[in-house]
Amino acid sequence: MAVPSFLARERIVARPGFNRWLIPPAALAVHLCIGQAYATSVYKTALVAHFDTSLTAIGIIFSIAIVMLGLSAAAFGTWVDRNGPRAAMFTAACFWSSGFLVGSLGIATEQLWLVYLGYGVIGGIGLGIGYISPVSTLIKWFPDRPGLATGMAIMGFGGGALIASPLSRQLMDLYDPAYDGTAGTVPSGSAVSLLFLTLGLVYLVFMLFGAFIVRVPAEGWRPDGFDPSMVKKKSLVTTDNVSAGNAIKTPQFWLLWIVLFCNVTAGIGILEQASPMIQDFFRDGDTSQVALTAAAGFVGLLSLFNMGGRFVWSSTSDYIGRKPIYMVYLGVGLILYVLLATIGSSATWIFVLLAAVIISFYGGGFATIPAYLRDLFGTYQVGAIHGRLLTAWSAAGVAGPLIVNTVLDTRGTPGELVAGDYRPALFIMVGLLAVGFVANLLVKPVASKWHEPKSAPSTATQEASAVR
Repeated sequence: MAVPSFLARERIVARPGFNRWLIPPAALAVHLCIGQAYATSVYKTALVAHFDTSLTAIGIIFSIAIVMLGLSAAAFGTWVDRNGPRAAMFTAACFWSSGFLVGSLGIATEQLWLVYLGYGVIGGIGLGIGYISPVSTLIKWFPDRPGLATGMAIMGFGGGALIASPLSRQLMDLYDPAYDGTAGTVPSGSAVSLLFLTLGLVYLVFMLFGAFIVRVPAEGWRPDGFDPSMVKKKSLVTTDNVSAGNAIKTPQFWLLWIVLFCNVTAGIGILEQASPMIQDFFRDGDTSQVALTAAAGFVGLLSLFNMGGRFVWSSTSDYIGRKPIYMVYLGVGLILYVLLATIGSSATWIFVLLAAVIISFYGGGFATIPAYLRDLFGTYQVGAIHGRLLTAWSAAGVAGPLIVNTVLDTRGTPGELVAGDYRPALFIMVGLLAVGFVANLLVKPVASKWHEPKSAPSTATQEASAVR
């Protein structure tokens, strides 16, 4: 599918002397906007009241968006690699913004299916394309530090809620004077509708800013002092390339799919129940009032660790390697989950610390996976390969909440649960992390039979030839 000339890859090739550090801000402009997906809890209660429906029915909106994220990233990954980051970011901006506008109409007219279609389906497509749009470009600009590069951008997705949550509360307060953001007050449906309308327009502007400042490196460009021959000396890192079509035929791809699925499912297990979980853990303890106070800032704290983990841990992987860092995410994460289940209810600070580190591993896993793919499959179609791997996120987005909610439904009534009611779900997460740990141990270099011929032209060269 052709794109307009102003979006074409050949129009955004960087001139000599271009500063590559301008690329992360372009990526952040997109990821900070689509990271709003983590802030849906701000208006969940308002939508339940407005549509007079259940929390489950409203929660489906987020689930649809995450499923569409994975499916669209997989379906459009090759298109994104072929047409470049500007076309992808522009397309993501249009879908993401349109999703909010259609969702706003659905709320205003009390048509819940329009919210499913808007934020869930249309917005979810924008999520998927936007999420993968800068990845391969960042890796090509930072061949010497791919973990750092992807971490800088993808941390924006984890931190998007830090901006969206307070902004949403302020806007709903503006649109509904009866709502002041405190417990016990719920914004009106019209306030949420206007919130969606405002966010859709604001995000469109910021994402288009990222689209129009992004650039791709010229053919053969490399950073000063970078010697590609040194890359080959690192374990599991290849200087060869594997196409997206061949990558999904390799055991390495499916092992990483399992690794990502297990890591994400375990993280979502905490994120899904973050605020009620800390209150339930200390419901019968002497520190219950402390827990109630901590719960107010707990979600924000987890967002900070989610965001920080994406940058810190992915940057660390540049030094110790991608396979070892995933041994930390999964192995240490497994131990932390056991501690959370057994001694997490002994003190609020222990619970918060354990949960925060687990969520930092969750974020780090997202940010490190593109660099892991680059190590194994090269840069040729790494964006498309990344997109197909994100179907693991779609599966985890369904499995994580399903596991936790199913267990809790069998243990009692929400609002009356205690720490022991969470233990079966937490130990299921321990088992998943153990499976992921074993899968990561089995990852080996990709067999040479899957490599592209050395004379195979790069994506950019193929496109330039097609244009001529």
